[in-house]
Amino acid sequence: MRLNNNYAVVTEDLLKTFGSFIAVDHVSLQVRKGEIFGFLGPNGAGKSTTIRMLCGLLTPTAGRGSVNGLDIATRPEEIRRVIGYMSQKFSLYDDLTAEENIDFFAGMYGVPREQREERKRYALEMANLTERRRAMTRTLSGGWKQRLALGCAILHDPPVLFLDEPTSGVDPIARQAFWDLIREFSKTGHTVFVSTHYMDEAEYCHRVALMYRGKVIALGAPAELKQGLTSHQLYQLDTPDPLAAMRALEGVEGVQSAIFGGGLHVSVAGEGDPSGHIRQALARGGNEIRRLDRIQPSMEDVFVATIEAEEQKAA
Repeated sequence: MRLNNNYAVVTEDLLKTFGSFIAVDHVSLQVRKGEIFGFLGPNGAGKSTTIRMLCGLLTPTAGRGSVNGLDIATRPEEIRRVIGYMSQKFSLYDDLTAEENIDFFAGMYGVPREQREERKRYALEMANLTERRRAMTRTLSGGWKQRLALGCAILHDPPVLFLDEPTSGVDPIARQAFWDLIREFSKTGHTVFVSTHYMDEAEYCHRVALMYRGKVIALGAPAELKQGLTSHQLYQLDTPDPLAAMRALEGVEGVQSAIFGGGLHVSVAGEGDPSGHIRQALARGGNEIRRLDRIQPSMEDVFVATIEAEEQKAA
């Protein structure tokens, strides 16, 4: 593999199979140094398997990859010494205090003894845990455990940090605070490779890769990917019965729709104002329209549209 000093992570046709199941399907990526790189996709898309290969925890079936210039197939032990890794299942010890966990991981990561106090102070201050340093880890909330796990993962000042769905199961306020920490870490020149199934978190990344069924189906900056939907107009439809509205719009030329939580997003191909066309189709089905507004696409819209395009190709 030809190495480029501008890239912290590189993969070329990375493949991982388990028997006949293809978990990661020829993934090629280049992640720049100092970049926050988002790895987005639903559970089971292959995100965690890819990260475990990059961290030297799984051997690739085929393809190549490097992290910080080290080959993932031939130098996995060296990779594990120079990276930070945090999984969605926080690997903390509940029967230790926050400070004792930091001391333990400082030893595990081989932080020189003369640097441990300084690194511990940095981790505590970064995670805003100084006042909770003597609290038993089991008494900390999910958000504080998350901060502590991040502090432990960066004790040895790794050039590349891998975060595998670190915000899973954490409340929105804690998620926002955690991303603030990630941004601060990236500003110091560190590379952050983070996976998530929360599409809104893509907005915090410099670039993202959308994963689906083991493949990268889209790659680029969030603004670029959303700009790619300009061939479609997107409307937010507020109606008492979204499922009935979806049925009423089925088969209407140029109209695509998808439910997102509390609302219905209607995607319409082509130019012109299709709102009257939409209203007529809904009225024929007896659907009440509380509100119909044109909106800008979100990363969730990008992801759904990209999956639909992939499914049409496969069909």
